[in-house]
Amino acid sequence: MDLRAVEEVTLEPGLPRLVPTGLTIELPPGYEAQVRPRSGLALKHAITSPNAPGTIDPGYRGEIRVILLNLGKEAYTVHVGDRIAQMIVARYEAVEWVEGDLADSRRGGGGFGSSGR
Repeated sequence: MDLRAVEEVTLEPGLPRLVPTGLTIELPPGYEAQVRPRSGLALKHAITSPNAPGTIDPGYRGEIRVILLNLGKEAYTVHVGDRIAQMIVARYEAVEWVEGDLADSRRGGGGFGSSGR
């Protein structure tokens, strides 16, 4: 779903700002919401979200606000009603970590670029 701004915010170059959406949600256990940048804002105005995807966990009850960052050279104003981000709701699996030795694998501890061509 699209998230829209509920107040005007001017984004100066290089300074992150919180943009309110006026939206609150209550997610059921085992679900999260992910907030992602809009590709059109990124391409046309160099506006992105520096923590993308932002995660909203099921225990959060406050207003959804989007961190936006202007990577351009000029100020950009977000107006009331502008689509500023996208949000999806997805299932996740909670895991319990167990300390111990790791099994061997073909890749082992190989880092970046070690999984193949």
